[in-house]
Amino acid sequence: MNTITKTDFNFPVQKSVYRGKVREVYNINDELLVMIATDRLSAFDVIMPKGIPYKGQILNQIATKFMRLTEDVVPNWLLDTPDPNVAVGLVCEPFKVEMVIRGYLSGHAAREYAAGKRILCGVELPEGMKENDKFPAPIITPTTKADNGEHDMDISREDIITKGVVSEEDYKVLEKYTRDLFKRGTEIAASRGLILVDTKYEFGRTKDGRIVLIDEIHTPDSSRYFYAEGYEQRQNRGEAQKQLSKEFVRQWLIANGFQGKEGQQIPDMDEAYVESVSERYIELYENIIGEKFSKADISDIHKRIEKNVLDYLNK
Repeated sequence: MNTITKTDFNFPVQKSVYRGKVREVYNINDELLVMIATDRLSAFDVIMPKGIPYKGQILNQIATKFMRLTEDVVPNWLLDTPDPNVAVGLVCEPFKVEMVIRGYLSGHAAREYAAGKRILCGVELPEGMKENDKFPAPIITPTTKADNGEHDMDISREDIITKGVVSEEDYKVLEKYTRDLFKRGTEIAASRGLILVDTKYEFGRTKDGRIVLIDEIHTPDSSRYFYAEGYEQRQNRGEAQKQLSKEFVRQWLIANGFQGKEGQQIPDMDEAYVESVSERYIELYENIIGEKFSKADISDIHKRIEKNVLDYLNK
């Protein structure tokens, strides 16, 4: 199936292109950013060799939907969405941290806890917890924002401030925005029969000095969701939680001997597996958004995106 894994556009008054793990961002005259969500799949900070059909559309549409649903509590960079895979917003200078917030002991935090660690990013973790238990209150566990090919690293609030990664004044704003967004995201998830387990937010500063939310928000790539129904029973029985996130990809990779470590080979992703991942992402979309997913025309994705972006810029 047609996927978009790399772009090479040349838009009018284009200044530069930044290629992230999944998104490619075009700077238009130092005024606008055209962010294209590709179909690339990243896990353990490694880009998988095959694209996932409709994944970029799904991520872009979830992120832009949640930008609209949270703009009354936290300002964001978004201006418009001229194409299913594209968001256009204000030029921002990104902060060099990712603000991870966790309501439950899951994923990376659970793996660290199982290894005996009781302090994560400077935050003390309670004794006696088991995987997927709820924290007494959500905890913020930031990571550094790594360059492509590098791994994000856990970092404490204290180190962020003392090393000058972010000023104390700005960091207080990032913390407040992170908690406000997580609270709203938790409320929206609950209305869909879901639990927002953990997520990450990225922020930037606009040219006029405002701190705003950028990149993605509450997508299955940046967030973990549990189904609320049966959560308590599964915890009490010591069973795995039924979840909506990219964790199923990570678990498949782990089962096939890959965790992004040196010397490890990415397992082969045959067509049937790629198709199954695409179907899971559609399921994620429909549950998180609460609407039927409408597949865009992918007969020539590059041409479609180029036309839609040019039409928007020419306006």
